Amino acid sequence: MIRKALISNIYEAASIQRWNDHIRPAMGFSELDKQAHKMVYAYTLAKCEGEGNYDPLLLIEGGIFEFLHRLVLTDIKPPIYHSLMKRKGGQINSWVLEQLKGQCEGIGGGFYDKMCRYFNEKSYAEKEKQILRAAHYYATDWEFKVIYPMNSETYAIEEVKSEVARGLSECNTFDGFDKFNKNQDLKKFLNIVGKLRYQQRWSRAVRMPQTFVMGHMMVVAMLSYFCSAEIGVCRKRIINNFFGALFHDIPEVLTRDIVSPVKSSVAGLDDIIKEIEDEQMHRVIYPLVSENIKSDLDFYTQDEFISRIVENKKVQYVTSDEINKKYNKDEFNPIDGEIIRACDHLSAYLEVYLSLKSGIQSEQLQSGYHSLFQRYENKIIAGIDFGQLFDYFRL
Repeated sequence: MIRKALISNIYEAASIQRWNDHIRPAMGFSELDKQAHKMVYAYTLAKCEGEGNYDPLLLIEGGIFEFLHRLVLTDIKPPIYHSLMKRKGGQINSWVLEQLKGQCEGIGGGFYDKMCRYFNEKSYAEKEKQILRAAHYYATDWEFKVIYPMNSETYAIEEVKSEVARGLSECNTFDGFDKFNKNQDLKKFLNIVGKLRYQQRWSRAVRMPQTFVMGHMMVVAMLSYFCSAEIGVCRKRIINNFFGALFHDIPEVLTRDIVSPVKSSVAGLDDIIKEIEDEQMHRVIYPLVSENIKSDLDFYTQDEFISRIVENKKVQYVTSDEINKKYNKDEFNPIDGEIIRACDHLSAYLEVYLSLKSGIQSEQLQSGYHSLFQRYENKIIAGIDFGQLFDYFRL
C-alpha cells in the first residue's frame, strides 16, 4: 500500500532550494527539479552505454532510492555531505534507511529490501550507480553554469567550480560517459529539456510551493512506479510506466503549458495542439537524439494517456484492465496511459492541496481541487484504488 507519508515526503523536495547560499534566478533551483533533470540525464547516459549493458529497472529504482536518501539529508552542504559519507557512510545509510522504513515498507515488489541492498551492498546495481553518479554531476553542472556568472565575486566560487569539474571528470568509469561527453547534439537535447525547470505549473495561480513542469514529471514518474509495483506488473510495464510518465510533458518545452480550459474551449483544438507538438518534436528534438531515444520518445509522448501494447510490431490501444488480464507480459511492451494520467491528476491535486492547506485561496485552486477529487472519488483503475490516494489529501 502506498502511504500518505511517502507521497507527502516527495513533495517536500519542491520546497528545498539548492544553491541557497549563492545568487540564483528568481525562481531558484528546487531539489525536485534537480532530481527530475538528473533522471533524464541518467536515461540518456544509459542509452549511450547501450542496451544490455545496464538494467533500466535498477536505474529507475536507484534514482528513486537516491532521491529519498537525499531528502533525509538535504540540509547538509555537498562538500560536507561527501566528506561525511566517506567517513561514516555505512552508519549514515543505516540511519537514513531507518527513517524511510515506515514510509516504504508497504510498497510492492520488495522496494524497501532493494533499497537496503542498494545502499549496503557495493556490488549491487554497480553500473547503474555509476550512471546515476554521472547524471547527478551533469545536472549539478547545468545549474552551476547558470549561477556562475551571477557569483563571480562570491567567496570560494572558484573552488566550487573546481569541485564540480573534478566530480564530473571522475565519473568517466563507463563507456557511455565518454560517448555522451563527445555528443554535442545530446547535450543540446538535455539543455532544451532543462528549460522545463523554468516553466511554472498553474502559472495563473499563486501557490506554495511553486512547482515547475520538470519536477512535476518526476513526481508523476515516481507515483506511476509505486502504483505499478502495487499491482505487480511485469518488468517491461513498470519501466514503460516510469519513463512514459517522466517524458509525458516533454513536448511542452516547445509549446509551453497550454492549460486544460483553453484546450477544451474550442472543439478540435486539443487535436491541433497535439499535431503542433508532434511537428515541433520532429523538427527540434528528434534530429538531436539517436534512433533508439527517438523511438522511445515517440512511444512515450504519442497518446501518452491511453493504455497500449505492441503486438506484431503494431501499437494497439487497450485498457489497463485488459493489460492486467491478457497482456501483462514483457513481449507485449505494455504501458498504462490510464495510470500515468491518474498520477498526473494526483500530482496536480497535491499541488493545489498544499497551496490551500497553506492558506492560499483562489477560485482557480478551489475549482481544481474539487473537480479532481470528484473525478477520482471511489475510482479504481487496474486494481489501484485512486479514490483512497485522493482521499488521503482531503481538506
